[in-house]
Amino acid sequence: MKANKLDKAAGRAVNQALRLKRGEKFLLVTDKPKMDIAEALAHHAKKAGAEVTTYLMTETLRPITGPTRQFQELIRGASATAYLLEGRFAEKPFRGFMVAEGAKHGRVCMMPGITRDMMERLVAIDFSALARFTRRVVRAVKDAGEVVVENAAGTRIAFSVKGRTWHEDVGDISRKGSHGNLPAGEAYTAPVEATFTGTIAIGLIDDKLGRGTMTFEAGRLVGFSGEGVADVVKTVGDDPTARVIGEFGIGTNKGARICGNMLEAEKAFGTVHFAIGDSYGLGRNKSRFHFDALVDKATVTVEGRTIAKNGRFLL
Repeated sequence: MKANKLDKAAGRAVNQALRLKRGEKFLLVTDKPKMDIAEALAHHAKKAGAEVTTYLMTETLRPITGPTRQFQELIRGASATAYLLEGRFAEKPFRGFMVAEGAKHGRVCMMPGITRDMMERLVAIDFSALARFTRRVVRAVKDAGEVVVENAAGTRIAFSVKGRTWHEDVGDISRKGSHGNLPAGEAYTAPVEATFTGTIAIGLIDDKLGRGTMTFEAGRLVGFSGEGVADVVKTVGDDPTARVIGEFGIGTNKGARICGNMLEAEKAFGTVHFAIGDSYGLGRNKSRFHFDALVDKATVTVEGRTIAKNGRFLL
């Protein structure tokens, strides 16, 4: 394979993020538009001595809302799994299964909607520098009894993260039981549900551009506006677990941009995001859904200390 920027990024993903070893079983879940990325990852996984299986999701089978029995066997036998499919609302339960089941038996790299451009800009990076800054952010907010997030668009939400575990998504997906994104670059946890009250004004919700608002009382979504949020609410229907706050995240990747792809947008430096639905074991809520909502130009105050103002870190 001829070396290029994509090849370099795939090498970083396989050798530095997943750290595939000889004899491990690597499962690649892809669709046709992502085949160039899948081929680059497969090339480096094979060089590392891993056994590679590629699962091609054809358009005629989509949306895929749940795993087939054969797929269940594949993921349960995989040491590491990478998910490259284009992100779609209806496929959230399938993605949730992959995260839970893949991490139970191995480790999972989630890359929904990944593009070649994102691979080249955001994966072929210095993961150690990203990790150092992300850990600085976590130290500033960990165990805080009060976090307040505001912005000029109308966000004003207050909550506690006391006692909650933080996850640093910094490109280390090397241990069994772990899952993370590529591109990497965020710190996240689950707010203490009963404390989460206020309104967030968002510019993006799970790949749906367009302004909207979400209002919470004691951790539960009680009001909303905007077409993107309305699409999410319609998708989850009457499932009460999908209306509970599940995540608070802070973007720490300097190269990431606010765009129509949440995989990249939520990593953008100085943004924050919240999710309703599953808390990935960091909080009390369990759900087959998980929808991220981006708040840009955020001011974040932690127990009276401002750590970010209008989207610029003060750390």
